[in-house]
Amino acid sequence: MLDPQARALIDLMVERQIPAVHTLVPAEARRLYSERRFYTQPEPPPVADVRALATDTGLPLRLYRPAAGTLPLLVYFHGGGHVIGDLDTHDVVCRTLALQAGCAVLSVDYRLAPEHRFPAAAEDCIAATRWARAQAAALGIDAARVAVGGDSAGGNLAAVVAIALRDRGEPLAFQLLIYPAVDAHATAPSHRTNGQGYLLTADSIAYYRSHYLPETALRDDWRASPLLAPDHSRLAPALVITAGFDPLRDEGRQYADALSRAGTQAQYVCFERQIHGFITMGRVLGEANTALALCAAALRQAFAA
Repeated sequence: MLDPQARALIDLMVERQIPAVHTLVPAEARRLYSERRFYTQPEPPPVADVRALATDTGLPLRLYRPAAGTLPLLVYFHGGGHVIGDLDTHDVVCRTLALQAGCAVLSVDYRLAPEHRFPAAAEDCIAATRWARAQAAALGIDAARVAVGGDSAGGNLAAVVAIALRDRGEPLAFQLLIYPAVDAHATAPSHRTNGQGYLLTADSIAYYRSHYLPETALRDDWRASPLLAPDHSRLAPALVITAGFDPLRDEGRQYADALSRAGTQAQYVCFERQIHGFITMGRVLGEANTALALCAAALRQAFAA
């Protein structure tokens, strides 16, 4: 059964004739996505310090610190199909995780498609994570306790960063993968069963993919489809969260299974009654707050190990 709160949200969006993302040019899709956050997200909780930063190449970042002293770090990549979303659309999520997990959170404003297609976003997120570790002393960060995380496209990017840094001999403490997009071929069964009627649709997935991955052959690259990476062993422990009415549900489960088969520690939790994107909607979906609390608990445990 679909969560009644999620049902009410979907019905309200239909009633108000909110246009589907695939009918919009990217600039308009970004604007509407940013504006909608005020209706679905809680008020931003105060944290001790929020700073605008940038890497050496000028990539914008935002650092959240819940307290003074040296803290573990979560590098967070926002969702939005690699096309929409920014530091502001995921501000509440980052603040909440910082407060509840007791860690610093570095949010990355990676380049978006179609202006910057694959692998620009992946390259930015890898570079930002390595930059943060290199700047640990200046940022008040424990370089030995760095995690990555993200939702949807951001979950894709977090998985990619975890693989890339393992291959560089730069291990991470944890990876938080919230309904991650891990197979650009989009052929898992839930793409058919949940492809219409639950906000994220097959049409919108195709829209995002056409902007980020316009060439079909690119879908086989593990930086686009981390599920297809040749080796999932020796990766950071992971929590994979999915939603029952999400087209991405099954590929998230497949990724958790791939990690486990390879000997990587992985926990998998499906919020069976939820829709894609729910974690940012804590004002109207109570289970969003439950999910964030779960994420924070997993981060605390990983950082304490």
